[in-house]
Amino acid sequence: MAQITAALVKDLREKTGAGMMDCKNALNETGGDIEAAIDWLRKKGLSRAAKKSGRVAAEGLVAATVRGNRGVVVEVNSETDFVARNEEFQALVRAIADVAIEKKADVSDLLGTHYPGGGTVQDAIANAIATIGENMTLRRAAELHVGQGVVASYVHNAISDGLGKIGVIVALESTGDAEALAALGRQVAMHVAATSPVALDAAGVDPAILAREKNVLAEKNAGKPAHVLEKIIESGLKTYYKEVCLLEQPFIHDNAKTVAQAVRESEKTVGAPVAVKGFFRFALGEGIEKQENDFAAEVAAAVKPN
Repeated sequence: MAQITAALVKDLREKTGAGMMDCKNALNETGGDIEAAIDWLRKKGLSRAAKKSGRVAAEGLVAATVRGNRGVVVEVNSETDFVARNEEFQALVRAIADVAIEKKADVSDLLGTHYPGGGTVQDAIANAIATIGENMTLRRAAELHVGQGVVASYVHNAISDGLGKIGVIVALESTGDAEALAALGRQVAMHVAATSPVALDAAGVDPAILAREKNVLAEKNAGKPAHVLEKIIESGLKTYYKEVCLLEQPFIHDNAKTVAQAVRESEKTVGAPVAVKGFFRFALGEGIEKQENDFAAEVAAAVKPN
């Protein structure tokens, strides 16, 4: 019997997009003949993943998972919203989030991490593509943790526990009451989901975004004396920070106070100082250019005689 080497398995995987274990089994079944192994995988319906990898995947699910003082949020994309209601796909996304919370939530590392039941996360995705019949991708993942305190989560319009189209995690550092801190964290996470802040505070705003805002203010007020323009830009940036910085935004649960003020007031209930250390907000498909397909044109092209 031919020796099934790692290089041979890798070659078959690249040619077919099938999972690592499926490739190994195919080579074992065909005595190491790679062409026969390709046919074996095709007959089993396991080589379809590669053919679907070029399709745009902008639907899917976001998962937010918390365990103690650590939390992760991941986005797994599919081609259609219908797949998000598929229990197998939901289980895949939830399991990937569980793997991420045990390991560092870096996509490159995560794809090569062991997946429950065998193989890697990448293998699990490839197997799901073959089974469900749509392209899928692990697009991004992020994590937060604190030494003392909690990481709270919120999923907007959850389709299942911890799964939906907008997922948020927020880290609160404190030695206070964990239950009160968790309740506050959920409120702040809901606020983040609703307002989509770009940074925690002014210091965290991307310099490129800040430069663009300054340019807009300068162009809108072109022709004014330099000392006047400087004050206008300074005032304009203060207004901008109130709109996009989490701690400076009006708190959605009480617009009479900012998030920072609400957090400070909560310290009476929590019983200790509270610091918001960070947040992540994933909205499904944001930034992905979706393809607009003309279904009627596709049907016409399919029936058009050659």
